[in-house]
Amino acid sequence: MGMDLSIVIPAYNEAESFPELLEQIREAVEPMNLQYEIIVVDDGSNDDSLAVLRQLKQKYPQLKVISFRRNYGKSAALSVGFREVQGRYVITMDADLQDDPHEIPNLIAKLEEGYDLVSGWKKKRHDPISKTVPSRLFNFVTSRLTGIRIHDFNCGLKAYRQDVVKDLQVYGELHRFLPVLAHWNGFRVSEIVVKHHPRKYGKTKFGLSRFFNGFFDLMTVLFITRYKTSPLHIFGMMGLISFLLGFGIELYLTIRWFMGESIKNRPLFFFGILTIIVGVQFIVFGLLGEMLSANFAEGVEYSIKERIE
Repeated sequence: MGMDLSIVIPAYNEAESFPELLEQIREAVEPMNLQYEIIVVDDGSNDDSLAVLRQLKQKYPQLKVISFRRNYGKSAALSVGFREVQGRYVITMDADLQDDPHEIPNLIAKLEEGYDLVSGWKKKRHDPISKTVPSRLFNFVTSRLTGIRIHDFNCGLKAYRQDVVKDLQVYGELHRFLPVLAHWNGFRVSEIVVKHHPRKYGKTKFGLSRFFNGFFDLMTVLFITRYKTSPLHIFGMMGLISFLLGFGIELYLTIRWFMGESIKNRPLFFFGILTIIVGVQFIVFGLLGEMLSANFAEGVEYSIKERIE
């Protein structure tokens, strides 16, 4: 009988949380009569996390532990965890006990409605306002720019079909945008409300800077999903707008010059020339990007849903 469920938990300095977390997972999953595994990716913790996990392995034979030599970040931990999963369903959750393992049956039930990825929505959050307000702004902007109508992109509690996690390329800080990447690869994405608990042990590992970094990562995601194979579409559009703006300015000043007005010392004259130059440069960047895309086209992998031979 194959593995039914894989639970991937990226963790950094959460030694105090592990005993309670694993017991909650067992209470939530065992009544479902599923074959399951728990994969904890220790992201270079400098507390007693690894020692605690070694002890817990004796009590929980389903537990697998991968420990990094140093802290690489959540995306790296998820990427390695995704390589190891064997279950046809995959759950990701944080190790800090704020995600509720008893939501796992609800997430799987939503997957069985035909969705490929189900994201949790922490509708009622138990976090300080310094986290909740920037998070709401970030989620609002991300939803509008990507066209995916979900409320909480950064919730750690998500459910996937195995082929989704095997298809995704997670690196840098792109773990925030897994629903976006999955959606653009053709998978069906949905969302359910999940319980969120106050932090019980330790302190948050994320500062305010992650929200600023998140918007830069959003630009990266938009670019690689929409324009990775057609960079001229974005650079060419920006270049054309800049060029036409500069051309219009210079045309206007030329008409004024024919009417006898001096234009050589007007700042608008130099601004028009600058925008024309910038426009040409953007178009050249786009053409160079197209040349690079053509060279790497043979290595492009496409998400295949099914083969019939």
